[in-house]
Amino acid sequence: MTDATNVLRVIGIILLGIFVFAVGIPLVMAAAGITLGIIGILFSIAVLVIKLAVVIAIAYLVLVGVRAVLR
Repeated sequence: MTDATNVLRVIGIILLGIFVFAVGIPLVMAAAGITLGIIGILFSIAVLVIKLAVVIAIAYLVLVGVRAVLR
């Protein structure tokens, strides 16, 4: 009888592992997708801020150049 219980226990553990893989992996992938989406949004915001800083720096240099020419 103990052999049958051990076999049922092993089968139960295997079924539990299959269930974890069937349910857990899609959830992990969805969480990773959300995380990658957030990282992508942060990256695009950083690129936008850098572009804005470059535009402001160019405008400042043009303003200083015009000011220097007018003196």
